[in-house]
Amino acid sequence: MKSIKLLAALIIGFAAHAQSDSYAITSYADEGFLAPNTHYLGEAWLHFAMPQDSLTGYGITKAEFKANSTLNWHKHGSVQVLVIVDGVGYYQERGKEPILIKEGDIIKCDPGTEHWHSSSKEHNVTYLAIYGGGTPTEWTEELTRETYDAVAEKLAASK
Repeated sequence: MKSIKLLAALIIGFAAHAQSDSYAITSYADEGFLAPNTHYLGEAWLHFAMPQDSLTGYGITKAEFKANSTLNWHKHGSVQVLVIVDGVGYYQERGKEPILIKEGDIIKCDPGTEHWHSSSKEHNVTYLAIYGGGTPTEWTEELTRETYDAVAEKLAASK
């Protein structure tokens, strides 16, 4: 009986060790950290679910914007894909009309395209941002509370 218990313990130990050595698992479910309020209005939480590396060439960050929060205008040196996993928000590219974004939407933003995205006035929004390239985000212009409020009012009226 003693040898069976020892054998079972060894098998479980090897199985646990084999799993941790065989897979690189991360989770976007972690809350992350409150982002420093430098390029947005309101409250934003970030979690670097999969940092960019040389093998994949891209990274994945989960961002959660609390209701009534927005990023400033910005652009990226590479494609950015936003996968909306929860909530409702707004998205706008320079020269285009703003749109309502919601859970299930996927937005592809081409390199160098100036844009902003946010939660809606009433709802949080959570998205996965998939990005690549070594160029940091270029912050181009502040999105004022007045502009954000006008977009929210316009989109609420169009429902």
